[in-house]
Amino acid sequence: MHWFKRFKSAISGAVAGWKGQGFDFSSWFGRIFWGADNSKLATNETIFSVVSRLSNSMAFLPLKLHQNYDTVMNSASDVLINSPNSFMSSFELIRNLETMRNETGNAYAMIERDIRGQVTRMTPLISTYVEPVFDRDSGELWYKVIGDNGTFYFHNLSIIHVKHIVGSGSLKGINPIKVLTNTSEYDKAVREFSLNEMQSAANSFILKYDQNVDQEKRDRVIEDFKRFYKHNGGILFQEPGVEISEIQRKYIPADTFTSERITRSRVANVYNVPVTFLNDTEGQSYSSSEQLMRVFVQLTLMPIVRQYEQEFNRKLLNEHERRNGYYFKFNVGALLRGDTAARTALYHNGLRDGWLSRDEVRRWEDLPPRGGKADELWVSGDMYPLEMDPKERKGVSEGGKVLESKSD
Repeated sequence: MHWFKRFKSAISGAVAGWKGQGFDFSSWFGRIFWGADNSKLATNETIFSVVSRLSNSMAFLPLKLHQNYDTVMNSASDVLINSPNSFMSSFELIRNLETMRNETGNAYAMIERDIRGQVTRMTPLISTYVEPVFDRDSGELWYKVIGDNGTFYFHNLSIIHVKHIVGSGSLKGINPIKVLTNTSEYDKAVREFSLNEMQSAANSFILKYDQNVDQEKRDRVIEDFKRFYKHNGGILFQEPGVEISEIQRKYIPADTFTSERITRSRVANVYNVPVTFLNDTEGQSYSSSEQLMRVFVQLTLMPIVRQYEQEFNRKLLNEHERRNGYYFKFNVGALLRGDTAARTALYHNGLRDGWLSRDEVRRWEDLPPRGGKADELWVSGDMYPLEMDPKERKGVSEGGKVLESKSD
């Protein structure tokens, strides 16, 4: 019966990918669904910075298909990991999705399948042209997509949808940039005011005349001052009865710095990242970069990673594959490896306590496995194979050879 379930799942996936006739995928690679202007990100460098960090971090993580604990490969994983479509890599696809998710609150990618239901291509869609809707007749979730040649409806199993938190009664994620609208406007106003103050701070003067200064002398003083101002310096003669003083501006640079710190703090709160990641040296402090990275991974990346993994598992794998232990997994261990001293302590304890083998350590350090006893689990005693009979554990050599046996 397994072959029947696979065949049924394949056919269902193939026919659920579209609703309607006359659909042409080639028209989707034009100006509407690709090459969108990310102008919203270009208006605030703080928002651009945090979105760039999040999208690059997600795209950097190694992604593999596992069956239980073994790495495997099928058509879906080959498309997702190696070549999602004809014009981008897996890194670009994940980074593009994460950028759109953080820019608009939602990111979509269309899954194309062949007649057998096998995944053949994944194409990102601009989120402003996609709207999730419920079919009243079937109760199924569909995605309405506005294309060049009309409006099309795709079943939810044919659309990857990753999003920020969803508001009450909604199917779409909340746009974080809209949440930061007041913060962005305030920051922009402070910057413009500060810039105007700096540009005009040294360009304003007061000319004070005594009552006995006649009009001719006033005109002469004004002309002399215009010459001085035009040439931005030189010699300025101060006539008797005339007093020249500069207008003192109340511009305080610390006010600008305070505003920038407030903006960084609010952006970090909305995107749920440590303030230190935005170069706020007066913000949160961590004892080491390892601790900072652990906070970033646990509180920021893990919920995002979990969402991607569940979308890929549900929509790229069929029921039969999931029941047989197939699952996609991002490897966040690369971000938690810490410095050399921390890794050395981890490996040392793992080897001596019997939960790491030498070949596993070598794989983590991107070194080729040695095989043989290097792939065995050892425990200190001092150091013998975990599978060895306790009666034979009186003494072993470094190579694992029994030197003396207690059994007769």
